[in-house]
Amino acid sequence: MLNAADQEPERFTKALAIGSRLRAMRHLTGLSLVAVEAMSDQEFRASVLSSYERGERAISVTRLQRLAKFYNIPVYLLLPPEDVSRFRWAETEDTGASPASPHPALLGSPEKITIDLVKLLAGVGPERELLRRFLNAIQVQRQDFNGRMMTIRTRDVSVIACMLGVTPDAMGHRLDDLGLRVV
Repeated sequence: MLNAADQEPERFTKALAIGSRLRAMRHLTGLSLVAVEAMSDQEFRASVLSSYERGERAISVTRLQRLAKFYNIPVYLLLPPEDVSRFRWAETEDTGASPASPHPALLGSPEKITIDLVKLLAGVGPERELLRRFLNAIQVQRQDFNGRMMTIRTRDVSVIACMLGVTPDAMGHRLDDLGLRVV
């Protein structure tokens, strides 16, 4: 049994992990701390949000939900990957649905995945918006603007998986669900 002193490092680690996700999400939306404060009618003060992002202050579940709503994303995208799998499993137990299992071809870590950019641009939703922004950054970095499809390199697979709230091994399956993966 852990005592309070032993639990403190775990709380700090969780606060850092969630803070990192909060900062990444804010950066992906292109907003500054001051912009979030202004756009939220000062519900999320810049100084408080900054302390959440640095892991100096723990965020409550209710506040995390409100922030996810502000960013127009599912709350699990703000959780660290190890918490996401538990959260998504619990989410499927509540609805009676079974959790998605990885596509057999994706049981190993994929080397590269190709995404259909035309289909990505045609759809709407928070996951697609995150993907659009991230892939646009990759296009700028690579100076690759063919506009039809993009092959994601191994080092980017885990970043996209994190954004989609899945493991890198299950990312191809999630992209299949969104109709974006070129097979």
